[in-house]
Amino acid sequence: MAYLNDLPPFPLLQFYATAPYGCSYLPGRVARSQVATPTHLIDHETYSELVRTGFRRSGVFTYRPHCDTCHECQPVRVPVADFKPNRNQRRALIRHEKLVAGERSMIYREEHYQLYQRYQAARHQGGGMDQDSRDQYAHFLLQTHVSSRLVEFRESGVLRMVSIIDLLTDGLSSVYTFYDPDIPGASYGTYSILWQIGQCQHLGLPYLYLGYWIRNSRKMAYKTHYRPLEVLRQGNWGLLEEEI
Repeated sequence: MAYLNDLPPFPLLQFYATAPYGCSYLPGRVARSQVATPTHLIDHETYSELVRTGFRRSGVFTYRPHCDTCHECQPVRVPVADFKPNRNQRRALIRHEKLVAGERSMIYREEHYQLYQRYQAARHQGGGMDQDSRDQYAHFLLQTHVSSRLVEFRESGVLRMVSIIDLLTDGLSSVYTFYDPDIPGASYGTYSILWQIGQCQHLGLPYLYLGYWIRNSRKMAYKTHYRPLEVLRQGNWGLLEEEI
């Protein structure tokens, strides 16, 4: 979905394409990414504009899909003023109403890493990230050059979930969430997105950016549960309707 002629006008930035690598979402596909550099010049305003053109970040690397023949990765965002939770989402809010959110500094904590390992082993076993070392975890989630927030969620003092969120000029960008995988009937992932939508509404920010949606990836299907949903296609944001 990325093309050199739709890059935002930042003359101090350079953009390069990575070497091909195996796609994490569509079996048998080969992927490439387009990376914005140098990272130290990507400040709050610049990063916000890059996200609006389909970029997101992993650690200090700001990237977007740049595949040769596949354009399945579609950036999506929730216009929060029009969002209304469905019945299952309302149930998740009630189910987890005792969770207490607290912002913490972006530093390594062993308790967070142990929860991350449990989550990866239960939900993404064999995906590679279940073998992340402490350094890999810290590089992925705790290193940032932009305005990022680490929010932990506790119930009766027990850590249940951690979310990494980026603050943009026009919204929040949901970077990554991991949670306790062993609680029967829990809907932590749903609750985390609803909480972030609520934060956008509280802060007067119009959008929650959810990263990429892929029609044929079951891992990405949950994103269409948040309506209305906008998708970036050919440089323009518009409602995603036909696939919902």
